[in-house]
This record gives sequence, structure tokens and C-alpha cells, in this order.
Amino acid sequence: MRTKHIEIVVAPKDPHYVGDGFRVHNFIPSGYRLDMERMDPFILLDYNSPFYFPPTDKPRGVSVHPHRGFETVTIAYQGKVAHHDSSGNSGVIGVGDVQWMTAASGILHKEYHEEKFSKEGGYFQMAQLWVNLPAKYKMSDPKYQGITNSQINKYQLAGDKGVIEIIAGNYKNVEGAASTFSPVNMFNARLEEGGKAEFTFPSTYNTALLVVDGEINVNGTQTVAENHFVLFENEGEDFSIEATKKSTVLILSGEPLNEPIAAQGPFVMNTRKEIVQAIKDYNLGKFGYLEE
Repeated sequence: MRTKHIEIVVAPKDPHYVGDGFRVHNFIPSGYRLDMERMDPFILLDYNSPFYFPPTDKPRGVSVHPHRGFETVTIAYQGKVAHHDSSGNSGVIGVGDVQWMTAASGILHKEYHEEKFSKEGGYFQMAQLWVNLPAKYKMSDPKYQGITNSQINKYQLAGDKGVIEIIAGNYKNVEGAASTFSPVNMFNARLEEGGKAEFTFPSTYNTALLVVDGEINVNGTQTVAENHFVLFENEGEDFSIEATKKSTVLILSGEPLNEPIAAQGPFVMNTRKEIVQAIKDYNLGKFGYLEE
């Protein structure tokens, strides 16, 4: 057994708004050791820590915008989000659900607080990741995976001390619900106080975690507080977490694509030329149509 040690613990930055419905702390890309190349294939992580939105008749969110070259993954911890895109997909995700949208060759979409949630108001807590696509799949057809919590396979920890929800990848031979274009592991570890879970990933994978709720101890040596992000070294394969209070932890580990990254706003490609083409195609209406 070779232990995977912590490289850095990152405190949450001051929050900012994406649209008027997502009040987020940005962790990726955020400079020091957390740029797109270091975190590949995870090229963005915005975390909406618990925040109360008062009732409104006009749902808050992000209006119509384009994407090309990657996937967006939205994980709901509190509140509800409605999704619509130019490929005709739509859906609502609530507590414990996941929305996995493959933008690939190009898509328009919008995300808003679900209508009933908006009218009643309430606490809202979400994480959104961008997962890069290998070059050979960047111009494939868009797709959408709306994954309810009941569809997510789970691994029960001994002694009723918690459960591991396998959104993507594999945990102790339990397969994830989402299909991916490269090896990606994405889990929610929901631990009772004293609950302990062990993880094993290849040393070459980029591996990290976010303490969504509670507080944990990593490898029996370092306490990590709520809303903090942990990046692991690319050495060793094994690490453990133990909840010092009831906790939810987002676990991320993926094989880096090791391909050039050219990014501008909502487009992530491999070359500057491809970015220019993406902007041109968007302006020509090739991403389809979606009503505001």
C-alpha cells in the first residue's frame, strides 16, 4: 500500500454570481496549482455553498449560453434546477440528483431554479464541474444524462457508517451511473460521524476532494473543514477519509488527457484555430436555437 498524500488544501474564495441564481466559490481554474492543465480532465469547479434565496415569481439562473468541447456536470445537494438545451433535452434535478450534459460539437442551454422552488424560496447548494473531452470526441453529437439519486449505485459502508454514491467510475466493483468519454471517477461520500472510507486510484490520475458538508480527517493526519478543497499528489494510490462530524464529501479522480487546452469563455478546444471556429459557428447559428 502506497499512501497518496495531500499536496495542498485550498480555502474557498469569496463567492461571486454566475447569472443571478448561482452564488459560487470557484476552485478550478483558480491559479496556484489548480489550473486546467494540473486538474485535467476537471477543467472547472464552481461550488454554490448553502445559500438562502428568498421567494420570487421570476426564477433565478443563467439565461441561454453556448458550450463546445466539454461536458458540464451539476450535482444537487439542496434546491432544484431546471435545464433546457437546443437539442431538445430538458429536466429537473433535485436533492441527490445529477445533470450530465455533453456539449461536444456545440449546444445552447439555460439553467434556472425550478419554478416551485423559486416561488417558495429556500436553501440552494450545488456543485458544477466541467469535464474535458478528448480531442477525438470534441465534435461528437451533444447528449444529456439526467440521473436521479435512485439511479445512482451505492456502496454501503460497514456498521451503517455511511454510503458512497458512485456517480461515475468504479468503487469497490460498483459501477457509476454516468457514461464517460475517458476514465473519470466522481463519488459522493456521505459519512456519519466516525464513518471511514478508503479510496484507491492510479498515481497518475489527478485526484481531489471537496468537503461539501461537515469535517473530515484525511489519512489520519490532517483535518479538513467544510467548503475546503484538497488536491492530492500524483504519487501513491491509496488514501482514507474519516468524518469527525456528519459529512458529505465530493471525491474526484480522473485520467489526464494530456492534450493541448485552448479555452475561451464557454469553449474549450485544443487549438486557438478551433476556438475561432467555435465562435464563428456560434455566430452563424450552428449551435441550434433555444428560446430565452
